Amino acid sequence: MTTKKSSAKSDSARSEIRITVADQNREISVETASDRDAILAAVTKSLSTSEPLVLVDTRGRQYVIPAAKISSVEIGDISERRVGFGGL
Repeated sequence: MTTKKSSAKSDSARSEIRITVADQNREISVETASDRDAILAAVTKSLSTSEPLVLVDTRGRQYVIPAAKISSVEIGDISERRVGFGGL
């Protein structure tokens, strides 16, 4: 017996954000309950007003990144994790 999750969006949209910061070797990776459009709006506002970008992850931790230090931002949806052998 197998079960499959619904392909419709759940009540809480989830996104993964990767931010590269100037003068740093590592990138910041944040999993958030916000959807892609809300994250894109926050990043765009931060870059245009030079205010820090403030993100909250799914565990309630806050990340504050100075707008002047943001090199690039990658926004993606959380992919469904598959369990088992086969790509069905």
